[in-house]
Amino acid sequence: MGGMQAAAILLAAGLGTRMRSQLPKALHPLAGRPMLNHLIAACEGVFDRIVVVVGPDMPALEAAASPHPTVVQAERLGTGHAALQAAPLLDAFEGDVAVLYADNPLISAETLRRLRAARQESGLALLAMRPADPAKYGRVVQDAAGNVERIVEFADASAEERAIGLCNAGVLCAPAADLFRWLRGVRNDNRAGEYYLPDIIPLAVSDGQRVRAVEAPEAELRGINSRLELADAEAEVQARLRHAAMANGATLIQPGSVVFCHDTVLGQDVTIEPHVVFGPGVQVESGATIRAFSHLEGCTVRGGAVVGPYARLRPGTDVGPFAHVGNFVELKNTTLGVGAKANHLSYLGDSDIGAKTNIGAGTITCNYDGFAKYRTTIGEGVFVGSDSVLVAPVKLGDGAFVAAGSVITQDVAADAMAFGRARQAEKPGAAAEFRAARQKNKGQS
Repeated sequence: MGGMQAAAILLAAGLGTRMRSQLPKALHPLAGRPMLNHLIAACEGVFDRIVVVVGPDMPALEAAASPHPTVVQAERLGTGHAALQAAPLLDAFEGDVAVLYADNPLISAETLRRLRAARQESGLALLAMRPADPAKYGRVVQDAAGNVERIVEFADASAEERAIGLCNAGVLCAPAADLFRWLRGVRNDNRAGEYYLPDIIPLAVSDGQRVRAVEAPEAELRGINSRLELADAEAEVQARLRHAAMANGATLIQPGSVVFCHDTVLGQDVTIEPHVVFGPGVQVESGATIRAFSHLEGCTVRGGAVVGPYARLRPGTDVGPFAHVGNFVELKNTTLGVGAKANHLSYLGDSDIGAKTNIGAGTITCNYDGFAKYRTTIGEGVFVGSDSVLVAPVKLGDGAFVAAGSVITQDVAADAMAFGRARQAEKPGAAAEFRAARQKNKGQS
């Protein structure tokens, strides 16, 4: 691109009334990341500067845009007016400027590069698509040479113009000086009394500038204005993430049932069984298996480990190489050592568990006293019997043995055996006497 700098203005001031939400539209998530941040991520690889236009009283949106600067559109007077609000921040900028929409979060960096390249061959470039259902999109009218003559809104289009398959996606790119000059020339003589961004196109044509359309897939360019459209976009993002995971060497037994987060990292030869959900911040190393119906968030699963089925890994958890986390086991802020096992019905929170340790079924660590959290430290080669309760803070030394059904409130030395339960007592004949008394009372009632 000849080393020319380029900037992007991202329009994110819309309230998104059709979303029926108190959350600004641009903050609605796709694969665990706000729409705005999907678009920012694509732009960061293409543009030197990014400016985000937000509405008044949107501090969360301004925080999401950071470290990129924001400018407030105090009055919502249309997309052209919104783009013009960024002019003071790009006052001395001499490169190209693209204007994009936060509710078009799926545009790829490659499409944006093609947009920039087309602009350098013309005075203004825009993105266009051929949707399966053109519905009420504006049509891109071109001359015989393929230059854009005008955009005709559906309501104003003739039957012949409505038959045109090429539709406007709204994204534009032009030299900074020209863009802002054209924006200042846009009029608001329409029913809404707003200043529309596409109205700069006839101004560019009247200036004798060549306007080119860059086609991209509908999946990248369709807008998100409702919960239904958000769900459709989520399906598209998930399809991309699944494809990337398998292309990089992971096995997905039933791809359509796996839900990824935008930052999920899978190594080669990882196997993911059906109905697994990944929240933010998960890394699964090569050779690990995540079995069906498991939920992972903010955790690391080391190579060769097996998690699930029906396991939950919460933030701060690190499952060591070849460790096993079984069905209905929940780990939170816990390190499970090499080859350690917690196979059944356990909660292990705020714990450090050594290599080759076995955690019996129904074991829990009591890590919270209602006021503060405490850690449980379990050494290597420890055996914790079923239905044990470890009351933190407590330490079990290497090789310790905890008898089943124990409540452990004090540290256990290495290679010691701990019993934390009441002594069993037996009363001969008491069961028969109890039954006879109950039957007698029942007969008298």
